[in-house]
Amino acid sequence: MLNRTLTRRVLGAVSVGALALAAAPVQAQTCTITIGIIISQTGQMASIGAQMAKSAQFAVKQINDAGGVNGCAFKGELRDDQTQASVAVDQAKQLVDISRVPVLVGSITSAASLAMLTSVTVPSKIVQITPASSSPTFTTLAKEGKTEGRFFRTFPSDALGAVAAAKAAHDHVFKKPVIVYVNNDYGVNLAKEFQAAFAKLGGKPTQAIPYNPGQASYAPEVAKALQGDPEGLYMIGTPGDGTTFVRTWISQGGKQKFLFSDGMLSDKFFADIGVKFLGDAWGTRSSGLKSDTREAWQKEYDAANGTGSSTALAVDRVYDATVIAALAIQIAGSAKPDEIKDAVRKVQDEKGEVVGAGLEGLKKALALAKAKKPIRYAGVLGPIQFDQWGDITGPFLVMKVNAEGKIAPTGTVLAKEEIDRLMK
Repeated sequence: MLNRTLTRRVLGAVSVGALALAAAPVQAQTCTITIGIIISQTGQMASIGAQMAKSAQFAVKQINDAGGVNGCAFKGELRDDQTQASVAVDQAKQLVDISRVPVLVGSITSAASLAMLTSVTVPSKIVQITPASSSPTFTTLAKEGKTEGRFFRTFPSDALGAVAAAKAAHDHVFKKPVIVYVNNDYGVNLAKEFQAAFAKLGGKPTQAIPYNPGQASYAPEVAKALQGDPEGLYMIGTPGDGTTFVRTWISQGGKQKFLFSDGMLSDKFFADIGVKFLGDAWGTRSSGLKSDTREAWQKEYDAANGTGSSTALAVDRVYDATVIAALAIQIAGSAKPDEIKDAVRKVQDEKGEVVGAGLEGLKKALALAKAKKPIRYAGVLGPIQFDQWGDITGPFLVMKVNAEGKIAPTGTVLAKEEIDRLMK
């Protein structure tokens, strides 16, 4: 039986906000199961994190509308890490030590998620599912046994994403760009992986230049980047610093031909630059598979959050991460982290009955799990499967900024098989 005393503890006053949206089916329940959700709502990733927070909120509401978890209301206690690793660690510790959460969903940046993993998740023996962190370092740590099998992500590694970016750059954008990357785990690894894949395709960057986040000016870095007459700019960073850098690049005469990393594909970022100054701007992003479930979920999500909001970066991934956490707790029948850890993979049991995202899909999934029947959650992302390291794979979309200043798919899909061939 679930330890309901644990889950009824009063939350500390340090809470930034909560996502407890218990609907009619669970209002009469006297117990609550709480997980922690750490998503940047201020700082460099604020424009992306604000949309992701709404998606986590939507997932919590739909779980409750579907009946809750293990007979209890499901709650996601939302914290803002301010796009800072140190803040992410502090918030994670509060969630574990005060709210006693058995699962953390988050964060966005690899730096924050990595700090949480090494400082909180593993030492506290809980579960972490990140919806957006893509550094290959997580895979390396898992292979070394340092994650203890407690780390999962619904976003593919940059080892895959860099290959997709290199293919898109070579086929659509440029052969001789300058690479500018944020000087952290995310930027260093993605730049390295991109250069290796780009070289296989015959591309040759003029140089690769790191930058430190949070600077008031990037004029010296831009001046250096312009040396060697690059065909354009491949920028790996965040929307906040990216706005400052790209504006300076344009003002100093840099060619208006761009490829942006997935973490920068925010409509607000492009609006802040101005579409008339962007010229030819591209990007790649991992995408869920097109399916009836995805389309049905998008209709529900857009109805609740505004037309087109379901296409924002990573909103599908944080929804699925939150749902997977809830279903794992239901399957475990317990709030014990070790039992939840073992149950995460059972959410996607290849022998289980297929269940989808959205309200009706979650009702079915929770009912089957309650009856101890195997399920295979094919959510918004499709029938993803965690490998032994907690990673997933998936197709990538080639994106382009259109005349309205919006980033939109071009129709080109880079499939897993194509990515695998380029990685060999």
